[in-house]
Parts: sequence; structure tokens; C-alpha cells
Amino acid sequence: MAKVADIDLELFESGKGSPVLFLHGGEGFSQGQPFVAPLTAKRRLIAPSHPGFGKSSLPEWLDNVDDIAHIYLELLDALDLDKVDIIGCSIGGWIAAEMATKTPERVNRLVMAGPVGVKVGSQDKLDIPDIFAVPQADANKLLYHDPAKMAPDTKKMTDDELAAMFRNRETLALLVWEPWMHSTKLKHRLHRVKSPALFIRGGSDGLVSDNYLKAYAALLPNARTLTIPAAGHAPHLEQPEAFASAVLEFLGA
Repeated sequence: MAKVADIDLELFESGKGSPVLFLHGGEGFSQGQPFVAPLTAKRRLIAPSHPGFGKSSLPEWLDNVDDIAHIYLELLDALDLDKVDIIGCSIGGWIAAEMATKTPERVNRLVMAGPVGVKVGSQDKLDIPDIFAVPQADANKLLYHDPAKMAPDTKKMTDDELAAMFRNRETLALLVWEPWMHSTKLKHRLHRVKSPALFIRGGSDGLVSDNYLKAYAALLPNARTLTIPAAGHAPHLEQPEAFASAVLEFLGA
């Protein structure tokens, strides 16, 4: 655990080499996730659990993604890291983007996998489908290329694992509910990002469309996109080898 401000952050750190800050999506982070080993074989991986996720505490005053971005900038201070590469998945991509607009000089390279956080479509329609408004089986079809293989089997989960899953979902809803899955301000700040950026999308992602990803990437001065086949919203989990290979190549590991 790491103490940042008044928050106890669950923190995983492993590997050697240049530091990479990994910011997880709504599923949370586990050191057993399949992309971890190939990344830590090449780089020093630093992976906090967001406030309210995993075993990290959630203070009453924290209620949006912008708050978490400030917390992680303070975490970099605590770890004595002036500059890092950042990988952000889904809501983690949103956090990463917020960090890169606040202190562009501290981000070396930026990887955004299935990121949310901006509004690029018409105001009368959601850019990102509301996963809380549909049955879980339907949400799984949006999230995964192969739901039968990837969706959590709650019957096989321990009480602690179930509690963590539901806590993660509750915190996710708190952070993204209104406005849905975006900040009204972020898109007007993304021109400040100085680092090269790689936007990754799973080819079967039912949440982040190809058009959304390209429109998001176009808001940054130096960004390109990549599609990973046979993956949904979490390509780092469904195609971990392809994900790690693309990321490490981009980071120059």
C-alpha cells in the first residue's frame, strides 16, 4: 500500500527498466492478469488500484476522474519519478489523458486502450453504450470478443472476489455517471499533450467504436491508432501477447 494525500492506494510494482504507470479499467487490476508478465519482463511496471477499486480507500471528497489524475501525479512525486510512460485502459485511459494535459512534460509516451473520457458525437446520443442499463449477459457481449471465455464466472468466485467486483462497479458508476463516460472539459485540453500517443482498440469492442477512437486520437497533436483483432474492450486481457508486443514496440522497450 502507498499513502497519497489521505488515500491508501493498493500498489503493485515489479520488473526493472524504465518505469511504466499502468492505469486499469473498470475490471480492476490483478498481478495475475496475462499482460503483466510480458510487460514486467522488459519494464518496471507500477500499477495502482484506483481509489474505490481493489483494496484502495475512497475518501468522501473524491467523486470524479480529475481527482484521481491529481492523486496519481502526487504518486509520481512520492515515487520520485519525474517522467514516465503511461498505459491507460478504458477509464484508465481517461485518467492518463487528464494527467498528460496537466503536466505534459512528465509523460514520455502515452498508450490508450479502449479509452473513454471525451464527447465526440451528437449531444442527443451516447458515444459509449450504457453498460449499467442492460442485463449483464448483454453487457458482456459489448465488453468481450468471446464472452463465454472471458466473462467472470461468479459461481466460481470467492466472497472476497465478489465483493471486490461489486465495489469496482459501484465506484465506476460514481466516476462516470454524469456526464456519462466523459468530461466536458478534457477535449479542450488535449492539444496540450506533448507525448506521442498510441490509441488501441479491440476489433470487437462494443463500447468504443472505431469512429470514436479515431476522433479521440485526432484531438491529440501526435497520435496514431491500432486495432487488435479477436479482442473486445479489454485487448490486454483477451489478446495479452499482441497487446504487450504492440505496447513495448511503441514504447521502445
